[in-house]
Amino acid sequence: MSAEPDNDALQDQVNLPERPRRSGSILLILLVAFGLVAVAIALMTIGRAQAQPYILGLLSLLATVGLFNLFAFAAGIVRFADKTTDDPVMGAIADHAFDGLAVTDPRGHVVYANAAYLAMTGAASAQEARPVERVFIGNPDVSEAVFRLLKAAREGKRQQEEVRITAAEGGQARWLRMRVRPLGQTKRYARYAVWSIADITRDRERQEDVFQELQHAIEYLDHAPCGFFSVSPEGSLVYVNATLANWLDYDLAEIASGGLKLSDVVSGDGASLLTSIVAVPGEVRTEVFDIDLKMRSGKTMPARLYHKLAFGADGKPGASRTLVISRARDERSDPERAAEVRFMRFFDHTPMALATVDRGGAVVRANARYAKLAQSVSGDAAAAKSIFRTVSQRDRHLLIAAINQAAEGQADIPPVEVMLDGAKERFGQFFVTAVEEDERETEAAIVYMLETTERRALENQINQSQKMEMVGQLAGGIAHDFNNVLSAIMMANDFLLNAHKPTDPSFQDIMQIKQNATRAATLVRQLLAFSRRQTLRPQVLDLGDALSDLTMLLRRLIGEKVKLDLVHGRDLWPVKVDVSQFEQVVVNLAVNARDAMPDGGKLSVRTANVSADEAAQGAYKGMPVADYVRIEISDTGTGIPAEIREKIFEPFFSTKEVGKGTGLGLSTVYGIIKQTGGFIYVDSEVGKGTTFQIFLPRHHVVAEVPAEPQASNGAAKEAPAAEAPKPRTDLTGQGTILLVEDEEGLRALNARGLRSRGYSVIEASNGIEAMEALEECNGALDLVVSDVVMPEMDGPTLLKVMREKNPDIKIIFVSGYAEDAFEKSLPENQQFAFLPKPFTLSQLVAAVKETMAPQ
Repeated sequence: MSAEPDNDALQDQVNLPERPRRSGSILLILLVAFGLVAVAIALMTIGRAQAQPYILGLLSLLATVGLFNLFAFAAGIVRFADKTTDDPVMGAIADHAFDGLAVTDPRGHVVYANAAYLAMTGAASAQEARPVERVFIGNPDVSEAVFRLLKAAREGKRQQEEVRITAAEGGQARWLRMRVRPLGQTKRYARYAVWSIADITRDRERQEDVFQELQHAIEYLDHAPCGFFSVSPEGSLVYVNATLANWLDYDLAEIASGGLKLSDVVSGDGASLLTSIVAVPGEVRTEVFDIDLKMRSGKTMPARLYHKLAFGADGKPGASRTLVISRARDERSDPERAAEVRFMRFFDHTPMALATVDRGGAVVRANARYAKLAQSVSGDAAAAKSIFRTVSQRDRHLLIAAINQAAEGQADIPPVEVMLDGAKERFGQFFVTAVEEDERETEAAIVYMLETTERRALENQINQSQKMEMVGQLAGGIAHDFNNVLSAIMMANDFLLNAHKPTDPSFQDIMQIKQNATRAATLVRQLLAFSRRQTLRPQVLDLGDALSDLTMLLRRLIGEKVKLDLVHGRDLWPVKVDVSQFEQVVVNLAVNARDAMPDGGKLSVRTANVSADEAAQGAYKGMPVADYVRIEISDTGTGIPAEIREKIFEPFFSTKEVGKGTGLGLSTVYGIIKQTGGFIYVDSEVGKGTTFQIFLPRHHVVAEVPAEPQASNGAAKEAPAAEAPKPRTDLTGQGTILLVEDEEGLRALNARGLRSRGYSVIEASNGIEAMEALEECNGALDLVVSDVVMPEMDGPTLLKVMREKNPDIKIIFVSGYAEDAFEKSLPENQQFAFLPKPFTLSQLVAAVKETMAPQ
């Protein structure tokens, strides 16, 4: 195929009307010069006076000729000659080119055509040359291509088309390549178009021959008695022959579309074996693998793979070439090969990673599970060739010691628990056994490995849960004992307040004691919240409304530097929670978020419904699959370091400075959420912020009977809360009260307070003394005020025995624990009131008077 001549050659050949061709001669210039010199010499010989008229005449003649030439040059009559105009070499390039060349003017007329163009278009002379569109007019196979070429010529663009010209009947069709481009870049030549026509019939025939040979080769490969496939470096099947597609029951068209991966046709972890070949730059590796292929139906087929893989100079793998031999027939025809197939299936499909290694830890043989594990740990295929590469540097010596023991023939080697190498924290357990003595030259040990990451995570979770439970029990016990102490302090403080007037100098000190006792009672309630032993008053609640009511309070708490973003989910499901406790949860988290953003930031509170399916997909540890309402509280603060993230819910754990926190905020949140039946999770990244996700179970609304003022059917009637007592004008009364309390000092103070209000009080230190006092007074009691936790006979047992003797007897339980802690031990259909410790004298008397009031 010949190249087109350059623009200069074509421009020289084109006879443009505004540029006539002119020639010049150096000989003429020399003759004129010699003539002028001769005239000058002759004039010098005749004398100055005689030569002057002749000199003036000659100068006038030369001036006239020069002036005439200037006007002629300006008018275009005279031009300087171009040396390349009549260059025979440049003209021959275009005239004798193999391709047909033609130049058309802006009107489409042919102004130049070479011999090849005239021959291809059937023109006898240059005067008969026709433009391309007229040559192929009426030919439907060429018309569209010519139209595109003409459009490109008008727009001054380049265009190329290949067309097939159908020959007359009996003739052979031809292939032509037609091109068009501007003649030049200047404005003058850009209006002219250069057309090129080349006969590429022979090239097309050669291409078709090659294509036919390729088709035959593909047909031979497709129907070979063995399978063949190729895999891209990304793991996609780029080619599968018909034999393998038939074995696997796949359609070739489906495979050609690129929808199948290597893992789709290889069973188990077999694909990891094929990707475990160590890269060697510039080398071609061939490995043999015995694995199971997976059919479309899910069945498996044993096969032997001859896997060839070439690596580039940079070590990156190219597309593989793999020959597949089916071993399904071996299972039926040859018992020995059938046994080999069964062993390979057992070896590759076991859920345990298996490998044989030498003394240096190099892997001699390994199954597919080991190859997958090694690649997942380090992300490098080279790790599959050294078992030490899979173990963290910290614990590598433990595995080395175990393999050395096996190499010496030692038996019963203890398992080795180590950390695996890699970015993530993963753990594995290695079981090392020795091999036969005659095999130790190549294989020192057999190593079995199980990944224990999930097991350790579960163990840590259980240990954390048990630790939190133990801490909760300890906190609850401390709170109970401390409540008894606080009750005595608050009762004695009330006596002091009654004995001193506000003008007394000691009155302010007594009020300071009362305030500190109240503060201590608040801390105890937080301990009870953490231990989940506080008294809750749950009610059906719309979280959207509850959070909206908290908006103003939250804005005041977080300050002006922090932006509050409150986003409610649509149609939130109802939940059943204690309103005040839920508000405490949100406030505590908001305050912590504010403290984590000293320079300002954003606090986001979002709510949404979480269906059971979404909860299952979320994989939240320890949370059963059910419907929940999620409250997400996130900030853009400093974040929580990973090493302390598991401790944040422990009581008295705080990262704040001394005096700036009790360490009970998040533990209280944890206890309230757990006692409500919900779950809380934290996700934090240092420098980016923290997100708390609270999941509260969805409450399914059913027809409920409105609660009566008096508790019935086992429901406790709760006395006024310690933190919000109802003011009463008259707290005096009459009646006989049996006071049962094992703390002597607290019992004496309570009895003194009740007697000061007009009641008769019988004291007892435990349940047995209470029963004796009941018999002595012949049941003439108006009320029993009893502690819950007592030696010998506790409160619930005392209630049961008393109700057997007097079913109508009234009782108030007082306890440092929550009501729920002992309510389950009460017999059914029992009525009682409850007063949580610590309480003041006025709260005790108010509860007594309300319980003794006629029903």
